[in-house]
Amino acid sequence: MNVRTCLIVDDSRIIRKVSRRIVEGLGFEVDEAADGAEALAYCAAMMPELVLLDWNMPVMDGITFLRRLRAQPGGDQPKVLFCTIETAVDRIQEALEAGADDYVMKPFDGEILTSKLAEAGVA
Repeated sequence: MNVRTCLIVDDSRIIRKVSRRIVEGLGFEVDEAADGAEALAYCAAMMPELVLLDWNMPVMDGITFLRRLRAQPGGDQPKVLFCTIETAVDRIQEALEAGADDYVMKPFDGEILTSKLAEAGVA
């Protein structure tokens, strides 16, 4: 059976823990990164099927990570879901133009995240 992998990229340990519980419940194997630079290094070594991505992080923010990911070989493969408090329409537009597949507002719960992942075709 094919192992489904998810990388959760968020500087909040609590958010990563909550997200992990939801995504593992959907059958994914989960790894975590605390910022975009850590996430980019992870993706260079092993490209996940799904990335849950925070916008505002130290070292490298989510939008910078996403642009660099999409420029990498195979970086067009993962489904990327922005999970953020950024609600401005222009920010959402920027995320989608940078290659995000969808967008989830924080705080979210299992139901919201599961439905967004279903829309993206990965749940």
